[in-house]
Amino acid sequence: MSAAARLRRLDENAQITVLERGPYVSFANCGLPYFVGGEIEDTDALLLQTPQSLRAGFDLDVRINHEVIGLAPLAKTVQVATPEGEIAMPYDQLILAPGADPVAPPIEGLDSPRCHYLRTVDDAVRVRDKVDGTASQAVVLGAGFIGLEAAEALRHRGLEVTVVEATDHILPPAEIEMANLLADELRGMGLVLREGILAKRIEDQSDGCLVHLSNGEAVPADLVVVSTGIRPATAVFEATGLACDKGAIVVDQHGRTNLPDVFAAGDAVVSQEAVTGAKRPVPLAGPANRAGRLIADAIAAPSARPQPQPLGTAIVRIGELTCALTGANRAALVRAGRQFTTVHLHPLNHAGYFPGAKRLDLMVHFDPVSGELLGAQCVGQNGADKRIDVIATAMRGGLKAADLMDLDLCYSPPYGSARDAITMVGLLADNVMTGQTTLWQPEQLAWARSDETLLLDVRSPAEFATGHLPEATNIPHTKLRGRLDEVRAAAEGRPIAVMCQSGVRSYIAHRILVGAGFDSSTLSGGMLTLRAYLGKDAESVLVK
Repeated sequence: MSAAARLRRLDENAQITVLERGPYVSFANCGLPYFVGGEIEDTDALLLQTPQSLRAGFDLDVRINHEVIGLAPLAKTVQVATPEGEIAMPYDQLILAPGADPVAPPIEGLDSPRCHYLRTVDDAVRVRDKVDGTASQAVVLGAGFIGLEAAEALRHRGLEVTVVEATDHILPPAEIEMANLLADELRGMGLVLREGILAKRIEDQSDGCLVHLSNGEAVPADLVVVSTGIRPATAVFEATGLACDKGAIVVDQHGRTNLPDVFAAGDAVVSQEAVTGAKRPVPLAGPANRAGRLIADAIAAPSARPQPQPLGTAIVRIGELTCALTGANRAALVRAGRQFTTVHLHPLNHAGYFPGAKRLDLMVHFDPVSGELLGAQCVGQNGADKRIDVIATAMRGGLKAADLMDLDLCYSPPYGSARDAITMVGLLADNVMTGQTTLWQPEQLAWARSDETLLLDVRSPAEFATGHLPEATNIPHTKLRGRLDEVRAAAEGRPIAVMCQSGVRSYIAHRILVGAGFDSSTLSGGMLTLRAYLGKDAESVLVK
């Protein structure tokens, strides 16, 4: 619809026809979980436009319940199944935006009437009817963005909810230390999480169903929401010679396909990630709307600017927490062979002396040589979206990690700090790149605990007593200068892995140690990051 509306603004005389296989056009599918949860009360709020409003506002011929079932690129026609029968429609320029269909995992009994997807308005109405009825127990299969939003919505309506995720942690695009924070929030809301577990079979019963899991557990449910991924809805077009990669349409930088005068955009299209160069669909609303507009420009003016490569910026609300992310995560960077280092910070969302300040958990990946920003993730009650939006903008603008310390950002005690979280990322990145700081990462825990290293915890004794690594020696950073001989004797020439609560005091200790000639490094993000990284294992790893 963004392409059609833009074309009309560019050409008042063009004949523009929109074919939609379903009963709705331009509906807010991102709002479906919030309709299920009752925060959006009426389906009309989800319907951004109707065929009538689009005709009145843009002179568009929008035809609902018209499904394209064939494409003849040489004849330049599409075969359309309409309520009155099949017709062939000619085109001069064709834009394909078929979207994606939900993936049905290989689960016996998935055809149960208690199993539902959440892709269309009708899907959302059916799920909400169950919630408004007698449903009291739900299972959500898949803990991606939509699955988690659905789980939160169902819990908001009072249902007992179990979330089943096949990978080792919820929200797979998130780093483990971010995902574990979200998992704790979900458990605090009363949800049950089953991570690293598959649903194997759904058994219908007279009063509900049982979802049988790979761990042997059978979870009772009145309602099962299936959110295990999507696949491009392109089968009908692939058969016509349209170039596709694993079902997704291959396009150039202007959205052109290999077929003459045929363009494509949205969830069904292969995109090239800006950071890693990986090619895959990026099913996000922002890039899809932008692509539609730029395709219209390319049709109207051959000199139109190309579509930018997506950063994959996304956000999700989980209870009182927000998780926002942009760019690549560790796994994507490793697959792409990119060198990177990671900084973890735990600043407050605004000035600490102003009431209501809340902690942010922020991590940023960057190239340690060039300083290129590669990705960032943030979790917090307030302000996570703002910080990730700033970093995404910096990435698009080509700023380096250290450049962030020079940004002029809003400051007033209710909104931020004189040294904002983003500024602190820049300062820390600069320290890393200039050698002022040497970091060790939570995934290097085995090295830090080994006999090759002296592990030094520079928190206060009271903090140390709340939970520490058993191999750690405790010397508060304020006492360190007077106890360097003790450190030298304990280290016996070994490198020193320093840690504190958030990484600030360990940096101070690190500088003291470097000044005294020690080989020192400091844990990125300190104990706060380590606890989040360990997740449920933290209690068995740490001692008191």
